[in-house]
Amino acid sequence: MQIPLQITFRNIDSSESVEARVRDRLDRLSRFKDRITSCRVAIEAVRRQNVVKLFKVRVDITYPGGEIAVAREHHDAQSHEGVYHAINDAFEAARRQLADKAERMAGIVKSHEVPTHGIVDRIFAHEGYGFVRMPDGQEVYFHRNAVVDDGFGGLEVGHKVRCEVAEGEGIKGAQASTVRPINHNPPPVERVRA
Repeated sequence: MQIPLQITFRNIDSSESVEARVRDRLDRLSRFKDRITSCRVAIEAVRRQNVVKLFKVRVDITYPGGEIAVAREHHDAQSHEGVYHAINDAFEAARRQLADKAERMAGIVKSHEVPTHGIVDRIFAHEGYGFVRMPDGQEVYFHRNAVVDDGFGGLEVGHKVRCEVAEGEGIKGAQASTVRPINHNPPPVERVRA
């Protein structure tokens, strides 16, 4: 670090053991330690009726090109246990944020697959399965249990669905793990005049 660790105590006396915990938690960020330029930690005891009820810990870490700030609080259940838990929680949150930033900087981006749309191509109601035709022409098998909200009975050929395809193939080829009917136009209602 270019700037030494700064620890501030508010409404609480400074403590060597608390400082040691902060230094230990900062050392555990060893994966990022070379990139951390400064770290400021503020520890505050919130008193109510002259009794400590809550500990707040704020951790501010700067690194080339950015900064993260984390604030955590912990209700004091046992003498000093609350402050240690608040420190641990704050540094764990800081570690997660630093890891996310490092992944983004390295070009590692978490992607969430968007379910593909398809159209019910064939359905075998009595047997409890059907097939969805995907935009690329692939036919995907689905079982009645894959249809969300017990919607299998309401599916008909031509209905649009979102289809999440399971990895690997089942006995009948590609298989859907989830089939979600998309709002479709219900068939017109025949009106009878009285």
